[in-house]
Amino acid sequence: MADKQPKPTPMSRRRALLAGGAALTGAAALATPAIAQGAPRTIRLATSWPEGLGGLADSAARVAETINAGSNGRLNVETYWAGSLVPALGVHDAAQNGEIEMYHAAEYYFQGKHRGFNFFTTVPLGLTTPEQASWIKYGGGQELWDELAADFNVKSFACGGTGIQMGGWFNKEIKSMADFEGLTMRMPGLGAQVISRLGANAVVLPGGGIVEALFEGTIDATEWVGPYNDLHFGLQKLLTNYLYPGFHEPGTMASIGFNLDFWNSLEEQDRVLIETIADAELTLHTADFYGNNSLALVQLQKESGITPSKLPDDVWDELSRVSFEVTASVAEDDDMGRRIVESYESYRQLIGSAGAISQAEYLAMRGAEDLFADV
Repeated sequence: MADKQPKPTPMSRRRALLAGGAALTGAAALATPAIAQGAPRTIRLATSWPEGLGGLADSAARVAETINAGSNGRLNVETYWAGSLVPALGVHDAAQNGEIEMYHAAEYYFQGKHRGFNFFTTVPLGLTTPEQASWIKYGGGQELWDELAADFNVKSFACGGTGIQMGGWFNKEIKSMADFEGLTMRMPGLGAQVISRLGANAVVLPGGGIVEALFEGTIDATEWVGPYNDLHFGLQKLLTNYLYPGFHEPGTMASIGFNLDFWNSLEEQDRVLIETIADAELTLHTADFYGNNSLALVQLQKESGITPSKLPDDVWDELSRVSFEVTASVAEDDDMGRRIVESYESYRQLIGSAGAISQAEYLAMRGAEDLFADV
């Protein structure tokens, strides 16, 4: 029996209505007849997130609700939280094999199938969230993603970004590269390969397993997005060395994916509806993280006395050097990897050049208040 979907918070419901409104506008012109005939098609949606996790779980619930409402009864998405139907990191396999029709996750969890999947979530020293969305939508990223995912019988879309992440929580200060030697840290994606090259032990855990691993002492450090979700997990109660910025995830993108056979079997109006909802969620989910990360950072300071520390410049420089090496190495895996890297790197150079005289200079000249100046 399918799990009942949790009721969204009032804020989530407002965002769902906004997303639903945009989706319904497009669907109304496409839907014929106006009232769906027959039983709805069931879509089993498995997530990589624990129930109730702000931002990510909210997004999965909102996507499900909006598809249900926007399809006018043709589709019925049933949401299963991490581990309730399939393992949190096994949702791609489940979609590929037809055990589920849909997932909500992050593509870098699937790099064991092909390291190219990292580029459709984030890579170290890579694109920021707006830049990542631009590459996907207008730089050829979606076409490469479609080609790669089709090899695994999956069709995927971007549905949100978390922004530039924090560097993580550590059980000791990080003053030099020597402090990474022997450190066991929860980190996914290509970032894990970077710290492994530098002497650390990288462990990939789903969000729901982080706190338990810290309590058991099986990891010494962890990263997980930023203050918004860190407060949810209570990481500030377990570790006090909070570092920034995150070299490993500058523009982490969430995704929804479908079993490709199921996707191709949908009516065109429903494929268009789902793509429209994914585009709306790309905005809503990103706005959620940008706003709530800022609020949570202030809360961490005021309620817990946490003062994030900036990574030393020499540490950042070494992490950057190895990050570029690891990212470039994906081009050596196969032709698919080469084409993804070439497209991504070309876009990073293009959009980075513009950013240097627009965003970077603007933010520097606008200035910013130091939240921790009086701590």
